[in-house]
Amino acid sequence: MFEKTYRDRLEADLAQWEADGVIAPAAAASIRHALPPLPAGINIAVVVGIVGGLLIAAAFLAFVAAHWTEIARLVRFAILLAGMIVAGGLGAWFAATGRHVLADLCASIGAIIFGAGIALVGQMYHLGEDFAGGMLLWAIGAFVAALLTGSRGALAVGLVAACIWTCMRTYDAPDVLHLPFVVVWLIAAGLAFAWNSRVAAHLAAIAVLPWWIATSFRFEFDGAQPAFVLANGAALLFGAGLAIAASPSPRAARLGSVLSIYGAFALAAVAALEVTTVDDNFLFRARTASGQPLWSVLCGAAGVILTFVSATFTKRAGEILAACAIGLVLLAAPAWPVSTAGEPWLAYAALLCAMLCLVVSGVLDEVRPRIVAGWLGIAGIIAGITWAVKGSLLRRSAFLAAAGLVAVAFATALNRLLPRSAR
Repeated sequence: MFEKTYRDRLEADLAQWEADGVIAPAAAASIRHALPPLPAGINIAVVVGIVGGLLIAAAFLAFVAAHWTEIARLVRFAILLAGMIVAGGLGAWFAATGRHVLADLCASIGAIIFGAGIALVGQMYHLGEDFAGGMLLWAIGAFVAALLTGSRGALAVGLVAACIWTCMRTYDAPDVLHLPFVVVWLIAAGLAFAWNSRVAAHLAAIAVLPWWIATSFRFEFDGAQPAFVLANGAALLFGAGLAIAASPSPRAARLGSVLSIYGAFALAAVAALEVTTVDDNFLFRARTASGQPLWSVLCGAAGVILTFVSATFTKRAGEILAACAIGLVLLAAPAWPVSTAGEPWLAYAALLCAMLCLVVSGVLDEVRPRIVAGWLGIAGIIAGITWAVKGSLLRRSAFLAAAGLVAVAFATALNRLLPRSAR
């Protein structure tokens, strides 16, 4: 939640409670006094300054690019080195004067120029054509800059370079699981934890997705569908995020909550992918099978276990339903028939129940992103079932109607069982 939005809502609540006599004026004043001052935001002058700096940098790069072939090699290298020095010096000055946004921007520009310097040296001296290795070197330099300056932008540059690196390594050696990226990602997650930064946590959560996607599309797994491998990755991200968020540490809670949000949306997306990719709409292989690599299955099982562990500590019923949602999505893979004959009704039912559990989980725990993810998953599954090429549309309509009746009956039962205050 953004700090200013929270403060505005709290101020409105305090005024309303004070007017209703719920709290005394002295208590309201004490709460206001206990709040720390709001951090400095980005005003119009800062925004205009950022735009102006970016325009000047773009003009400089365009001028250098226009005369690139006419500039001597050492001069080219000196220009890039001077750019890094100037960016670092300006960043230090902005940080000393309290303009942290501009200091972060300078650190990011310095990290980008460092990557350009790597490309230039490789071009000038005709080094080995290991483009992935250059990306790794760029990522290391950007991570060092982020560690020294606390720049979220430099962390983003490093993660982008690391994602390109792992995708290229996976493409070059598809028979080998590229585990070194996991070490790089753990470093990024550690920085997000140390900084207690929600922005850094978002960057770390997004960065893990390309590795799972690149890994899942390695066709050397006999009979493994990419959607099933992705499902295990989403399960691990969701479950690990909930388990980390259950920690008493506020830093861990912030990091874990962000990871669990991305895990919930990834789980919903994978549920829709299982419907649309395993069937005849997008057939990746000549035969559809539910075989999965053992390490992937273990990751999915770990996600379920971690979610139950989190529910044990937090005592939240919604997290138990979240574990059920993860388990049902994972069970849909072996529920899919190996042969192409017939339709996987059990898998369809499991996926719909999983997304319903995800929605109810978000409602019980009052986590809105989980609710949105569940509804999106339901919409994607219904669309996949309805527009699939294979099978009879009449049977599909009958299945959806039966599923709707079951959902209505379940809602009626809940309405009668739950107390009025919890409905």
